[in-house]
Amino acid sequence: MPRWRPDARTRAEMVYKPADMIGGMLAGLLAGWIVRKVWSVIEPGDDAPKPTDEQRSWREILLAAGLYGLVSALIKAVVDRGTAEGTRKLTGTWPGDEGQQRPAAATGDSA
Repeated sequence: MPRWRPDARTRAEMVYKPADMIGGMLAGLLAGWIVRKVWSVIEPGDDAPKPTDEQRSWREILLAAGLYGLVSALIKAVVDRGTAEGTRKLTGTWPGDEGQQRPAAATGDSA
């Protein structure tokens, strides 16, 4: 009776999914830490405002939210890309959207 052997794509996903989940959690913690440090430079002695903080202005709230969004997106991209590259080194297969087509203008190809 033949044994079940996962193909390369399945092996890559088996490695990538848990690593990506752990990396996502660490990325969130790191983003929060960075935002707190940056906010302490913007407003010394204050924490970044929460949207429901009645004492803070719209400007402060939107600035804090934009800062957190920017930092979170950058760190998530770094962690996701690093996890995918690490998975490829371990399994020999890229775990993500392989073969994703770019528009012809972006590739320099003409139709």
